[in-house]
Amino acid sequence: MSNPYLLTGRVAIVTGAARGIGKAVVEAFVEADAAHVVAADVLQDELNELAEAHARVTAAVLDVTDQDAWRKLAAATVAAQGGLDILINNAGILVFNLLEDTPFDDFRRLMDVNVNGVFLGIQAAAPHMKKGGGVIINTSSVSGVVPNNATGAYGASKFAVRGLTRSAALELGPHGIRVNSVHPGGVNTPMTNPFGQPQEVIDQNYQFVPLQRGCRPDEVAKGVLFLASDAGSYCNGAELVIDGGMIAGQYLPGMPGSLT
Repeated sequence: MSNPYLLTGRVAIVTGAARGIGKAVVEAFVEADAAHVVAADVLQDELNELAEAHARVTAAVLDVTDQDAWRKLAAATVAAQGGLDILINNAGILVFNLLEDTPFDDFRRLMDVNVNGVFLGIQAAAPHMKKGGGVIINTSSVSGVVPNNATGAYGASKFAVRGLTRSAALELGPHGIRVNSVHPGGVNTPMTNPFGQPQEVIDQNYQFVPLQRGCRPDEVAKGVLFLASDAGSYCNGAELVIDGGMIAGQYLPGMPGSLT
């Protein structure tokens, strides 16, 4: 019996691949025997290091807000590798601020990367995948399910990713293309931890989470691998929350079962 979690023979593009969740996804796909992974990002040096470490990884500098660049990357991938089976729309940026204090240029840039980048990725990949089926996975967030203070703009963009995912699942499902989203929470990445604090320090900020710690990028990558592989063959329009129980509920102080 074959392993349904393997990606043998499949070609993938992963955006935001230079570090954090994207890098972990690339490494998980390589370990799962993907034929080739195109690691796309704007951080060229980090991409080159990733490609040098893995023979089946190619570095591709990509601005996800550039429609022409998306089309060229998808076409070049198909020409070089013989097809495109998986797209991971993972690139994203984060803004901390109250909505009323968020400069419009910052809000517009956030939406351009987090939402338009996903839209353009779907548009670029879908025509190639219609020839033989495929999988598209979009990185949303727990902030796209339950908003947080100080990240209103980010949350709005991740709610939009949920909507794009569901709409694309409806439109592309009949063509054999599955479209799903993942919703990580508390992940220790350079975006959320720019000063590089140790995991044990980060974990102290997540004592409100049932698992009592933050999340590692590789834990999200395992969920992405499930959805990308045949193990998730009947998942379409699904929203996989990977947050240690962050949005499962709340503890009432002083009541039975409370941690305080």
